[in-house]
Amino acid sequence: MISIFDLFKVGVGPSSSHTVGPMVGANRFAQQAVAFLKANGARWDPSLITIEVELYGSLALTGIGHATDMAILAGLSGCLPATSEPHEISESVKRAREEKTLRLGGEIPIPFVEATDLKWLRNDTMPEHPNAMRFRLVERMSPAHSQGNRVLLEEDYFSTGGGFVYDRAGMKELLQSNAQTVESSSDTVPFPFRSAAELLAMCRSAGLTMEQLIDANEQTKRTPLQISEQLDHLWDVMRKCIDRGCQSSGLLPGSLRVVRRAPKIFQQLTVRFPAKPQCPSDLLLVQNQNHPFTDPLQQLDWVSLFALAVNEENAAGGKVVTAPTNGAAGVIPAVLAYYMLFYPGANREGMYRFLKTAGAIGLLYKRNASLSAAEMGCQGEVGVACSMAAAGLAACMGGTIEQIENAAEIGMEHNLGLTCDPVRGLVQVPCIERNTMGATKAINAARLAVLYGDGQHFVSLDRVIETMRQTGVDMQVKYKETSLGGLAVNVVDC
Repeated sequence: MISIFDLFKVGVGPSSSHTVGPMVGANRFAQQAVAFLKANGARWDPSLITIEVELYGSLALTGIGHATDMAILAGLSGCLPATSEPHEISESVKRAREEKTLRLGGEIPIPFVEATDLKWLRNDTMPEHPNAMRFRLVERMSPAHSQGNRVLLEEDYFSTGGGFVYDRAGMKELLQSNAQTVESSSDTVPFPFRSAAELLAMCRSAGLTMEQLIDANEQTKRTPLQISEQLDHLWDVMRKCIDRGCQSSGLLPGSLRVVRRAPKIFQQLTVRFPAKPQCPSDLLLVQNQNHPFTDPLQQLDWVSLFALAVNEENAAGGKVVTAPTNGAAGVIPAVLAYYMLFYPGANREGMYRFLKTAGAIGLLYKRNASLSAAEMGCQGEVGVACSMAAAGLAACMGGTIEQIENAAEIGMEHNLGLTCDPVRGLVQVPCIERNTMGATKAINAARLAVLYGDGQHFVSLDRVIETMRQTGVDMQVKYKETSLGGLAVNVVDC
C-alpha cells in the first residue's frame, strides 16, 4: 500500500507526468552519475563527459508544450519539484543553455549541448509505458576513435502519471504486481485494501470511517503530528496557489497566448463585498462568513474561479499540489476551498477528513487503473480528481461509507471516455476549463449521493474503475496526450 502522500505531492507545472516525472527521473540519474564518477576518482576528464537523453512516445510528442525539456535540464542540474522554487528551476535551465554546461547533480560541471544531446523520438515508443526516457552517461571519444563514444552508465525511466517514476526494474515489478493483483507489502499496514469492496468491508468490520482507516495505515510511517503537519502543508500550498492565480494577470506562456481569467473573475465576484478582500485567503481563513450574493448560483462561480486560478498557475509553471496530477490539479483544491468557504461548520479537521478520504479513493485508481493521461486519456486525470473530490466532500457532508463510495462512482461514471487532446501540447486548452467542470461535477455527485441517496446504487465503484481502465486501453492513441487528435488538430485547422 502506498501512502496518500505519494498521491498528493508538491510539484511544479505544467504537468506531473511530463514535467514533474521527468525532473525526478533526471535527478535520480544525475545522482547515480555523480556517484559513478566520484567512485572512479580522477579517471574521467569532465570535459569529455556528457549526458545523452532520449524521450519516447507521449513525452516526445507533447514534451515541448509540457516543458519536459526544461524539466530534464533542471533535474540533471540537481533540482527537484518538491523542494525547488519555480524561479530556481528557471535559472538553472537558463544557465545550462547559455553556458552549454550542466552542473551535474549540482556538483560536477560537464558539457551539454541540448540540440544534439536531448533527442525527441516522436515515432518510437517503449512497450512498458508511453512516457519513457533513456539517460546515458557517455565519454566522448575523438572522431578518429573507431568505437565512437563510450557508454559508462545507462538507465530507463517511466513517468506513469501523478509524478510517479519507475526505473526499468521497478516498472517490471509494477506490471507483474498489477497482473497478479497481489500486494507483496500487504503486511506493512493494518488495513491493506485492493478494491473498494475490500475498503468498505474493512471499514465495517473495524467500525472505522474511511478517514480513520487511512489514518491507521499512515501511522505506520508517520506520527499523528507529522500527518497533520503534512496535510496542513498541502492545504497551505493549494490555498497560496489559488491566491497567486487570482493576483497574476497577463498571458500564459506558449504560442496560444491564452489570457489569464482568474484575476478579473475575482474582481467581479468581490465588487459588492463591504470589506474588499485582497485575495481568496482573506475569505478562506475566516469561517462561516456572510457572503453577499445576488445570484443563487454564484457559489459555483467561486468554485470555477478556484479551479481556474490553480490551473492557470500550473500552466505558467507555478507551484501546485499534484492532486493526483498536475493537469487535474485544480479540481480537489477548488472543491476543498468550496467546503472551507461555504459549508456550515467547516474546520481544519474537516479539511483533514476531506484529503484522507479523497486519498483513499485515489489509491484505488492508482492500484487498479492508471493516473496517466498517456494511458487513460483525461478520464485518468480530471475524471479521477473529480471522483476523489466527490468522495472527500461527501465525507465532510456526513455521508456514510456507502454514500462516499457512491459519490466517487458518480464522479467517474460521468467522465468515462474523456480524452486528452491538449492544443499545441500545452496544458491550457481545454485543460484549464476542464478542471472547472470536474470540480462542479464533484460537488453535484456528492450532493446526489449524500442528500438524495442512501448508498445503494446500480454501478459499483470497482466496476466503474475497471470500465475506466478498459476504456483507456481501447481509446485510440491519438486521444491520449499526443496532440494528434481531437481539439488539438481541429482548433488549429479552424
